[in-house]
Amino acid sequence: MNGLTTVAITGASAGVGRATARKFARSGARVALLARGRDGLEAARKEVEELGGKALVVLVDVANADQVEAAAVQIEAELGKIDIWINNAMVSVFSPIKEMTPEEFRRVTEVTFLGCVYGTLAALKRMLPRDRGTIVQVGSALAHRSIPLQSAYCAAKHAMQGFTESLRCELIHDKSNVRVTMVQLPALNTPQFGWVKSRLPRKAKPVPPIFSRKSRRKQFILPRIIRVASFMSAGRRPERSSRTKLRRDCSIIFSHAPATIHSSTTERRIQIARTIYGNLCPGIMAHMAISTRARRNPAHFFG
Repeated sequence: MNGLTTVAITGASAGVGRATARKFARSGARVALLARGRDGLEAARKEVEELGGKALVVLVDVANADQVEAAAVQIEAELGKIDIWINNAMVSVFSPIKEMTPEEFRRVTEVTFLGCVYGTLAALKRMLPRDRGTIVQVGSALAHRSIPLQSAYCAAKHAMQGFTESLRCELIHDKSNVRVTMVQLPALNTPQFGWVKSRLPRKAKPVPPIFSRKSRRKQFILPRIIRVASFMSAGRRPERSSRTKLRRDCSIIFSHAPATIHSSTTERRIQIARTIYGNLCPGIMAHMAISTRARRNPAHFFG
């Protein structure tokens, strides 16, 4: 990516969105910061500019399709043609289903799912005629495996997954150079747990393993897990040039796994593996972690 790249990020006032903005700013990108909270956006703007990027603050409620389209128009008028659109905005409610209200389900769905749809439509409207561009959906492990007490959010992420898979098929069929991807995030230490409405008797926190800027070991392992899992889920043998790196990734992943994975019974290994890896790449890494052959010889997968 070069300094002329224009990136639009929804939910950019805090958490993953704001961290993503900082990352692009370090490369000199022009970053459009979209969210509802002006204070958070202005703070993000300052960070982007201090890191060498150019920032544009756009106040928008992604649940409103007209506002999202107007934001896209403003971005291209002030920053240039959008190269990357990142749908990150979300809301949730921590609550048993029986205590949820219809309005709460509606709001979570409109922001977390329809906000993604509206952002994608705005991006496609501009990218398809140019036959280039990338759309990134910020997903979650919960797009694959739901948990209690976040029913609306889990449903919205499942919907985002289905929507993105349909879009990807259509782009492939049309032989389009526009790309779409969905990044399935693990549990992250972000401000959402202090912002989200909660009916829980205790303060909410993410399901372990929890990733933060301080968890250097996990930052070291996570990209490798994602890379390996993406090849495994694709159901195809990687190119020869990728196999050496993937074999090394496998070795590193398993060398950092707790000793209990290697010494426990099969049933216990399954339980441990699901706890460690299932939240990152549900199913895929769990099966990989319990395979004795894979642990002893990663070439079983990438020989």
